[in-house]
Amino acid sequence: MNLSRNVLIGATLASLLLGGCTSKVTDKEQYSGFLPNYNNLQEVTTPSGEKAMRWVSPSWNPNAYDTVAFMKLELYPVPKPNDRVDQRTLEELQTYMTNSAKGVLGQKYRVVPSAKKAPAGSKTLVVRAAITGVTASNEGMQWYEVVPVAAVVGGVSAASGHRSQDTTLFLEAELVDASNNQIMAKVVRKVFGEQLKNSSEKITTNDFKAAISKLTADLQAFIR
Repeated sequence: MNLSRNVLIGATLASLLLGGCTSKVTDKEQYSGFLPNYNNLQEVTTPSGEKAMRWVSPSWNPNAYDTVAFMKLELYPVPKPNDRVDQRTLEELQTYMTNSAKGVLGQKYRVVPSAKKAPAGSKTLVVRAAITGVTASNEGMQWYEVVPVAAVVGGVSAASGHRSQDTTLFLEAELVDASNNQIMAKVVRKVFGEQLKNSSEKITTNDFKAAISKLTADLQAFIR
């Protein structure tokens, strides 16, 4: 079997296996514990075409509220910055996503920092949300470790750690009716950012801005 045939077979096997290696939704073992429970979550396709694990109450009506209590996205659990994701980047992501969410919510509702700050008589929805992880990995390319012939495609860069890496952000959120503390919706979402050149490149807020735009578009559609 010559080299060109090896490459062809490797590429074919890679295309078949790559889709199964990277889960488009958060795996159960990646749930952070931020939400009170993860019962009844089901995989859905959002209006932006992305995947998410979500549950929505049958009684959910976005027009039943005039006020949203939302301070900011939390960082949960307590973040542990490293060489790839430093504290400044985590805080920038937190601020950027918080402002994006408030911008969308403010188009329809009065936004206050807490339910206690809502005017008397308000119909208030409480939004709890958190960034629960930010990572970069070769996960989407693990096929080369499983199928030796495909290593021809990965080449030296795959073995040496210089291959491109996928950036991923994990988000969990719930919407709660302030009048009765009933959960109206909850979502666990895996957000894919830009691809990094190698395992040494740092993750930045800019890597996720396009993906965050999809998140805010989906939020806007959900409360429409």
